[in-house]
Amino acid sequence: MPERYYEQKHFIEDISLYFEQMGIPRMAGRILGVLLIANPPEQSIDDLCERLQASKSAISTNARLLSEMGLIERVPSPKPRRIYFRFIPGGWVTFMRMYLRMMASLHQIAERGLELLKDEDPALRERLQEAHDMFSLIEDELPALLKRIEEQRGISR
Repeated sequence: MPERYYEQKHFIEDISLYFEQMGIPRMAGRILGVLLIANPPEQSIDDLCERLQASKSAISTNARLLSEMGLIERVPSPKPRRIYFRFIPGGWVTFMRMYLRMMASLHQIAERGLELLKDEDPALRERLQEAHDMFSLIEDELPALLKRIEEQRGISR
């Protein structure tokens, strides 16, 4: 095998390990890794099965997860009865917006916790106060950054 093949395989595994650390199945990370470097960008389920040595059900289940996360999309097939996927232009921004919504929910929970501890020693409240302050800053700053990225890259939502 050429060296490039092993470099690509290593890249795909790095993506899969990163996503696994986030609680996302490793196979989903592998699919994403392939789609990030694939040429052509559109890959069929059969192509993904062959490349990743995985079953159609594993590819299809994890492709559905990535699609729900806003990272990949199903695209029209140039061949009859074949399913193709590609990384969505702007997928990273969509992914970050999903995490922003999750952080907003955690921010609300932290606020409830602070309310529960309002009459307690400030040192006891510090753990929740730190979370509250961090999530407040992220909610205030990240949307503008994501909008700027969309504008710079010509991504429409």
